[in-house]
Amino acid sequence: QVQLVESGGGMVQVGGSLRLSCVASGVIFSNYVMGWFRQAPGKEREFVANIRWTDGRAYYADSVKGRFTMLRTNAQNTVALQMNNLKPEDTAVYYCATGTALKVQAGTPDYWGQGTQVTVSP
Repeated sequence: QVQLVESGGGMVQVGGSLRLSCVASGVIFSNYVMGWFRQAPGKEREFVANIRWTDGRAYYADSVKGRFTMLRTNAQNTVALQMNNLKPEDTAVYYCATGTALKVQAGTPDYWGQGTQVTVSP
């Protein structure tokens, strides 16, 4: 069983920055990846980014590439999502998730966090 706890959400103006964190506890397999997803009101949940525990290689959705950076700290089982140059369309509930790479890429990870709200105001 894995528990994921997010923090760092809030409200920011357009062009501002926020940093989300996710702490993972429990049994975490080395072949798992950590991912961030988001869900805006009235929309389906979408992939944002993921990162491999093994080498820290990260992948991003086109909509956030160049603005968001995902980092991991293996010793603390923590990942972060640094979000810069935020836009109103980034407003959503952001979820941390983990599972195998295939499952995370398919949007069906094994474990989800409770979510944290990010609001970008004009």
